[in-house]
Amino acid sequence: MNTTFEDLGFDPEILGPEEDQKKSVRQKLLATARKAARQIPFMEDVVAGYYCALDPATPTKVRATALAALAYFVLPLDAVPDLILAVGFADDATVLMGALAMIRSHMREDHYQAARDALKDGEI
Repeated sequence: MNTTFEDLGFDPEILGPEEDQKKSVRQKLLATARKAARQIPFMEDVVAGYYCALDPATPTKVRATALAALAYFVLPLDAVPDLILAVGFADDATVLMGALAMIRSHMREDHYQAARDALKDGEI
């Protein structure tokens, strides 16, 4: 069986072991979520999208869409730098809202519950 990222076409030789990949994504998402929490009111949906993307039951195209949007969110270099207050996360929010609209039908209650737990505990 393919690993979480292999079936999306990512090269495991470059990305490293799957556990390291997941840990890195979680750490970057948590750090960015903390910075953006005040500016992006739908953070629970964003984190639920992360759990949806990691769910092997989620179709590959949906997972790829969610991971691409989350990557744009956590990467420091994008169209509008996140350091610019008030507008820094506007482009990120737009990309996330579009991706969430596309994948929402695949996001289940267990994804939302995992997101609520992670945000409450501060551990994604």
